[in-house]
Amino acid sequence: MRKKSLLFITCICLALFAVAQNKSKDKAKVNWKKVNVLVYIKNGKGYVHENRAAGVAAIKQLGAQHGFSVAVSEDPADFTENNLKKYNLVVFNNTNNEVFDTDEQKVAFMRYVQAGGGFVGIHSATGTERQWPWFKRLIGASFLRHAKHQPFKEIIIDADHPSTSFLPKVWERDDECYFFKEYNPDIRVLIVHDLGPLDDKDKPTYYGGTSSPSVWCHEFDGGRQWYTSLGHDIATYATAAFQKHIMGGIIWVIGNNKPLDYSKARATSPADPLPY
Repeated sequence: MRKKSLLFITCICLALFAVAQNKSKDKAKVNWKKVNVLVYIKNGKGYVHENRAAGVAAIKQLGAQHGFSVAVSEDPADFTENNLKKYNLVVFNNTNNEVFDTDEQKVAFMRYVQAGGGFVGIHSATGTERQWPWFKRLIGASFLRHAKHQPFKEIIIDADHPSTSFLPKVWERDDECYFFKEYNPDIRVLIVHDLGPLDDKDKPTYYGGTSSPSVWCHEFDGGRQWYTSLGHDIATYATAAFQKHIMGGIIWVIGNNKPLDYSKARATSPADPLPY
């Protein structure tokens, strides 16, 4: 009996070691000098965040530090299959409302994701394309509203992620506390708002608790996605912790940097049936 227990424990240890080794190998496979990032800042009719330039500056700084290239656009005409093939990752930096002009642009973005293209969303990006079911599934939820700007606490519930692993268990923020609707049920929640002390008359909780999702990641329709609800203030983007938070999301989404495979792209319409 003891021998069986020892064998079982040994197998578990070896399995955990193999997972750790694979994670290290995946990270090592990324040649950042070959990574190209497109930062999209388009806003449709409605509120436009003044923090977009600060977000662009932060991502460009990360690119300079880590060796990847950064292009910036607010032109939806850049969403063509030929153009998107240049990029390993598309960042929606505080986009809001309708950001595409045509169905063809939406389909090009869908096909990019289905080919394995990565996506990162920052702050108001969940207020983007609120009537498009596919996009809401991609980003993980749709913006509902936010509490008034105030200090509040973020609780790290998954520290095994490059965007959270360096943070304290309770991350003190002074920001807009975002609430969401229409969650994609497959999201992996990384950070939650601590709603207990929050000054808000109607706190929508998550699964009946005293928290709601703030940061998450998942894999949807062929690609990887990461989203943070934080980042309303311009000054936030100049802080080392927030830059490291964004970079952690980029690292996870890039993964082992597999090339795009358009043989897996199948979209023909923004109204194509959802994968689930």
